[in-house]
Amino acid sequence: MDFDALGLKPALVHVVAEQGVFAATPVQAQAIPAALQGRDIWATAPTGSGKTLAFALPVVQQHVLHPRQTNFRRPVRSLVLVPTRVLAVQVGDVLTHLGYPLRLKVAVVYGGVSINPQMMGLRGGADIVVATPGRLLDLVEHNALRLQDVQQLVLDEADRLLDLGFADELQRVLALLPAQRQTLLFSATFAEPVQTLAQGLLHDPVRVTVEAVETQAPDIRQRAIAVDEKKRTALLRHLMAENGWKRVLVFVATRYACEHLANKLYKAGIYATAFHGEMSQGARQEVLQEFKAGRWDVLVTTDLASRGIDIALLPVVVNYDLPRSATDYTHRIGRTGRAGAQGEAVTFVTAEAQAHWQLIRKREKLDLALDVVPGFEPVDEPPQAAPGNGGIKGRRPSKKDKLRAALAKGQGAPKPD
Repeated sequence: MDFDALGLKPALVHVVAEQGVFAATPVQAQAIPAALQGRDIWATAPTGSGKTLAFALPVVQQHVLHPRQTNFRRPVRSLVLVPTRVLAVQVGDVLTHLGYPLRLKVAVVYGGVSINPQMMGLRGGADIVVATPGRLLDLVEHNALRLQDVQQLVLDEADRLLDLGFADELQRVLALLPAQRQTLLFSATFAEPVQTLAQGLLHDPVRVTVEAVETQAPDIRQRAIAVDEKKRTALLRHLMAENGWKRVLVFVATRYACEHLANKLYKAGIYATAFHGEMSQGARQEVLQEFKAGRWDVLVTTDLASRGIDIALLPVVVNYDLPRSATDYTHRIGRTGRAGAQGEAVTFVTAEAQAHWQLIRKREKLDLALDVVPGFEPVDEPPQAAPGNGGIKGRRPSKKDKLRAALAKGQGAPKPD
């Protein structure tokens, strides 16, 4: 469907066309008309389906239809919350590009950098603010911005923002917003524990669900390999050499593992570098651009890069460590096989992680047996649950699972075991 058939103003359609985008994706075709009518939106669509434009275009159009009433101050009328700094920058770039011809001011704020330049940038206000929750609250406490004029609230990667990691900050932000507002929730997944929380934010929402059907599903060849923990690095080097991989995104569990694995690969003659949250925003942007340009063979990262990162024609993703949740597995492998390209996702499964892998397989409905690579046959045995210890990872609810369940039922935090 063409964008001009969705009710968008010609000026916005022209800006989108300048980016080489002429036809709306399914999530855009369903969400944009309803959002332009002022309806709340609850949208679930696969990674790479065009969710950012699906909310960015209605947000910008509202400022075109209802221009601010004063030239002396720009009240914040649209607020976009995101879980990570990387995603804040990407969403901010889209909104800035859309709003520039219309002279809209877009402020992008996030933690991990000095607050002073962001406070200076907010002098005179902003039409649209893209923010991580923690930094937004910091700026409010410093009287750098006010939220009582917000008419539109967007939660991008809403499932993460509704999770326990952001729940307290999100509730504090919501308390600062007007009760009468439009709320738009967008994510690739909405796990069952956060669905009750999502419903409480919305008023008579339009549900938009775009399934990853066969014609739309990314062309990703998935493979799981059983390997001993100490042989994973050697196996990664072997697979790179055997398959001729030139650009690989490798996911690990911790920031320390990022640096450790990147250093080991670099010493082995592979151009590898780390990408994690302890790096400055400028350093992360530089590394990401260098990786996109092919200056690095391997980018070793945490789940910081599992969402909101678009690397064109990325051929391979490797799960060196398993993700903490099943939905994160989907987001991780979604970095490859984008925009119709073919991709490959390889997951290393150690003996200790086998129970957790079976849980991921079950929840993501993966028909994926464990392979063994000749020369790297595993010898370690899976751990056995000792009597009285409550089981092993992957076979019993974690404390975080219990907290999620209790919060979803409105019971508050459970008592410690």
